Formats: sequence, C-alpha cells, structure tokens
Amino acid sequence: MMQKTSSICSKFLSFALMLLAGALLSACATSYPPAPVAAADSEYNYVIGPGDNVNIVVWRNAELSLSVPVRPDGKITTPLVEDLPALGKDSSTLARDIEKALSKYIRDPVVTVIVTGFVGPYSEQIRVVGEAANPQVLQYKQKMTLLDVMIAVGGITDFADGNGATILRTTEGNKQYSVRIRDLIKRGDVSANVEMRPGDVLIIPQSWF
Repeated sequence: MMQKTSSICSKFLSFALMLLAGALLSACATSYPPAPVAAADSEYNYVIGPGDNVNIVVWRNAELSLSVPVRPDGKITTPLVEDLPALGKDSSTLARDIEKALSKYIRDPVVTVIVTGFVGPYSEQIRVVGEAANPQVLQYKQKMTLLDVMIAVGGITDFADGNGATILRTTEGNKQYSVRIRDLIKRGDVSANVEMRPGDVLIIPQSWF
C-alpha cells in the first residue's frame, strides 16, 4: 500500500514539474515586448548585394555598356574597370564610382546603373528558422510584413508555438520582440501583422503541448 502511494505521489510530482516547466517556458516566450505594427524607421533605400545583376549603360560608349553579376565578394568587373566594389551601394553611388574609374580612359563619362535580379546584401535578408513549413532566407522588400513572410515559407508546422515566436531585430542591436503568428494566420487577427525590417530573424519555437 505504501509503495502504491509513493508511486502515485511520484507521478503527481513529475506531472506538477512538467506543468511548472511549461509555465516557465511560456512566461519566457512572452517576456519580450510585442513587435511594433509599423517599423519606427520606414525610410529604406535598396543597396546592392552579391547575386544582384547590374545593367551598366555608358552614354555614347556602347562597347562599355553591359550587364554583369555582383560576385560573392561584392565586386564587379567591367571593360576597363576591374574589381570595383558594389556591395552596400545604391545604383546612383555605383554609377558615380564607375564614372570616376572610366574618366582615366574616356572623356566625361556619363553612366547609368539599373539593378536587376534583386537579391540584396546578406545583412538585410530575412531569416526564418524553427517550426516554419519551409524555413528559408528571404529577400527583404520595403513594407514587407509578417504575413508576407508566412506566405513565402508556407505557414507554420502542426508542432509550432506560433504565438511564442519572436523577431530578433539586428537593426536595433539584436533586440527581441514577441509576435503572434497563430493569431495572424489561424484567426485572421490583422493586428498581429507587424512590419518586418531588414536583417530580421524570425524564430518559431516548438510547442510543448
């Protein structure tokens, strides 16, 4: 009889500890402030990254005009100009740099740069990890939202703790915010559709229950 009572107590204690652990984990998951619906800084200028294609047009010099990819090291090579850094520059800045380099060879060059095949720099890409249906790296787009990200990754798995997800915001010194993915995609709560920022990491944990 005593052994049976001891076994029941042991099982009850184990169950209580599991509940306590779950409560603690839930408290930790919700301890971060909610992500702002709209990002504080809405100003965004696209900058060139590895994998982008840049179309370079040199006025009155068709032989110098071409389309080139940005190499993994962030540089481009064009006729007369080798290993010119392009990473992190906008199209206007890159055009002025090419003009400066070409001025050694031709008189008063006028250059236009058009970016195509957008990929963007690694530091601005959105990363989705954890219990997404298809975790992946996404190109950031202006005014991109959490719903846009969920559509791109195919939603969350059946094991995801959608309302325990967090955003790690690198533009704010790796500050973390809580987000309510389940409310957004399962209940249609548009108030949970927050704006993403360049470099955000979306972390979707596994549910314990």
